[in-house]
Amino acid sequence: MQIEMRGIDKSFGGNAVLKSAGFLLDDGEIHALMGENGAGKSTLMKILTGVYTRDAGTVIVDGQEVCYKNPQEAEKAGIVFIHQELNVLFDLTVEENMFLGKEIKNVLGVCDKKAMRAEVKKVLDRLGVDIDPGERMNRLSVGQQQMIEIAKALMVDAKVLIMDEPTAALTEKETAVLFEVVNSLREKGVSIVYISHRMEEIFALCDRITVLRDGTYVDTKKIPETDMNDVVKMMIGREIGERYPARNAKIGDVAFEVKNLTCPGVFEKVNFQVHSGEVLGVSGLMGAGRTEIMRAIFGDMPNVTGEIYMNGQLIQNRNPIDAIRNGIGFITEDRKVEGLMLEESIMKNISIANLGKISKNGVLNKKAEDDLVKKGIEELHIRCFGPDHACNNLSGGNQQKVVFAKWVYTDPKLLILDEPTRGVDIGAKKEIYSIINDLAEKGVAVIMVSSELPEVLGMSDRIMVVREGLVRGILSKDEADQEKIMTLATGGEL
Repeated sequence: MQIEMRGIDKSFGGNAVLKSAGFLLDDGEIHALMGENGAGKSTLMKILTGVYTRDAGTVIVDGQEVCYKNPQEAEKAGIVFIHQELNVLFDLTVEENMFLGKEIKNVLGVCDKKAMRAEVKKVLDRLGVDIDPGERMNRLSVGQQQMIEIAKALMVDAKVLIMDEPTAALTEKETAVLFEVVNSLREKGVSIVYISHRMEEIFALCDRITVLRDGTYVDTKKIPETDMNDVVKMMIGREIGERYPARNAKIGDVAFEVKNLTCPGVFEKVNFQVHSGEVLGVSGLMGAGRTEIMRAIFGDMPNVTGEIYMNGQLIQNRNPIDAIRNGIGFITEDRKVEGLMLEESIMKNISIANLGKISKNGVLNKKAEDDLVKKGIEELHIRCFGPDHACNNLSGGNQQKVVFAKWVYTDPKLLILDEPTRGVDIGAKKEIYSIINDLAEKGVAVIMVSSELPEVLGMSDRIMVVREGLVRGILSKDEADQEKIMTLATGGEL
């Protein structure tokens, strides 16, 4: 299927998101669509699939001008969009989600659960995913939920598959499986639009790349004819320099320690320390227990035993409120569900975590609130129209900066970061890395969980590798490399 989009305009409330944007997709190609957060990539694809109506421009599919009224029309035409925001019903099972509105029925009109389960199992096996079709979605990790979304799309006889940050929540092993599936689809003539901020993936997988900047078309190039620096310059209009800023923090004494932390059936006898000014990276495959260990530290896991120390003093985190009072902040992996009140303003999101600073005797000091929020916007370079800007209208990178601002101004002694740059463009990533470095320079102990090995290696002073609920090893920055980390993560010995 060939798709051409020309002169596409789209505005929301007077804010022009797309300005004469364009895109050309050929038969059987994997075409990267790149740009900073807010460049208009997802909006352009939502216009193609009928989620939004364009203000101006033309969409031509196989030589015919089209205007799909909704995603269902686009899907019937063979165009399927796997959105970055997971579209799952958490109280339903995997198979119920995958067949929602498309149930297989027998001659009596009753759902044929056996046939549906067999079909789900076949698709999941193709993806190399070991998930029970009868498992409820709310019991799956974010990464597993993402794989289910991809599996749903594979059940449709798609001619064009649009993938928006498909690997953001996946491990390297799952990403490799996904690449095999995508390549096999290309060989069958399926065209893929691949939206991602991960440069390594783009250059390993794609045939061509189109770049948008500030809602306008910049250029299209064949992958062999460009390089990462060229793409970054097209995206942000300038050179970005080193991807990971130099670490200048002075590492001090042990600030935080856990001893024999155990949650039966999830992880056991976890022991590690973090020094003031240190970034401890945490790596491991999906399901290894990384996030669960962090939640246990934050008082958000049941049946946890073991000891937690802050600056040598034994502390009790019976719940997240205790953890916050004990100087621990936690930026979770899913900012849209757990990190932000999306419908609320930047001001409300930052203020709610810092009420102790901006109120006295239960009375809010409005000037203190205004000053704090303006300081957050300026210091963290949050691109917005002001403190009253609703968070759901911010780009992914700026949403993540708001989450950082919430916690930075609580003056944490320990800040836990779970996938801090997921779904964030390369420019915003570097800004977030600088924020992390600034915190470390102020003596904050930082734990950074990440599925991106280059990020872990580029930002960490030490790296802790977790496998099946056990700490398999802790490597210094000098001795760590991708091979050693993956060896430990997959059960090998160094």
